Amino acid sequence: MNVLFFLIPKNNVEYLYDTYTIRQALEKMENHRYSSIPVINKEGRYIETLSTSDFLWFIKERDLSIFACEKISIKDIKPYRSNVAIRIDKDITELIDLIANQNFVPVEDDNGVFIGIVTRKAIIDFLRSKIKKID
Repeated sequence: MNVLFFLIPKNNVEYLYDTYTIRQALEKMENHRYSSIPVINKEGRYIETLSTSDFLWFIKERDLSIFACEKISIKDIKPYRSNVAIRIDKDITELIDLIANQNFVPVEDDNGVFIGIVTRKAIIDFLRSKIKKID
């Protein structure tokens, strides 16, 4: 079974562009109540995942106001934890290895372009259904 079976396509996923300011990013995350969100560039390539704690520590260390955050790019934030993306042609075993440590796994096509995510919930639900069939 491959990654596509679990994919939430890019058009159904919220993400940030790496050109966003900190304030724009925070407002989008607040609006959707996300604790982490993928970042892509204008070419559509996955860059990284930023979490609310990445923003919090960045702002705290620099003693920034929300107004100062209007002028600072999210490119300046370095994530504490690196969320690894997976290629579309990988199988479920590689996906499970990643999802154990990430809330979601960004998925890239053969050209390295971000095409969506696989959530931990989707994998757990799939595994739960397999266990029920065994019982």
